[in-house]
Amino acid sequence: QVQLVESGGGLVQPGGSLRVSCAASGSILSVNAVAWYRQAPGGQREPVASISIRGRTNYADAVKGRFTISRDNAKNTVYLQMNSLKPEDTAVYYCNAAGWWGQGTQVTVSS
Repeated sequence: QVQLVESGGGLVQPGGSLRVSCAASGSILSVNAVAWYRQAPGGQREPVASISIRGRTNYADAVKGRFTISRDNAKNTVYLQMNSLKPEDTAVYYCNAAGWWGQGTQVTVSS
């Protein structure tokens, strides 16, 4: 059974930073592309960033220049560093690998 676990969410003020993590049992994160998605209240789940097996990254236009996705294969963990956060970044953040989803971690940007 594959298990993805997101962590690191919380409350942060506008302009602040937060790093969320996606950890997995086994090697699923190191042998698959991994993507971060987010879902705001009342909204649809949308892609935020992805990283290929070889480390190629892609970002949604809304987060380009502010968010950075990275992976540590030795730790079976993928990170999403979020800087210059805005209230519109408030959402539950999920990671996905090979069709598996984690339970999500809440990120709230508010003063």
